[in-house]
Amino acid sequence: MSIDAKLLEILRCPACVSGPGRRQGPDPGRLTLVREAWLVCQETGCGRKYPIKDGIPVMLIDEGDKWIDTPVDRLPVPAPG
Repeated sequence: MSIDAKLLEILRCPACVSGPGRRQGPDPGRLTLVREAWLVCQETGCGRKYPIKDGIPVMLIDEGDKWIDTPVDRLPVPAPG
């Protein structure tokens, strides 16, 4: 199950837009929808991947951290959970 395009336009990687890890630039933390099941941060050096479970993006930094080292082509579909 995919997410709405309007929602994708406003969602950002929470690790890149807040706290001490906030990235610089006009629009940090942009996400790309991957295989209709993941939101992947496009910031250089971030690598967080957020699963979409039952059509709802799980935008918790801890959840994104779990998948940092997993290459995009090895992310499970559907996302676990």
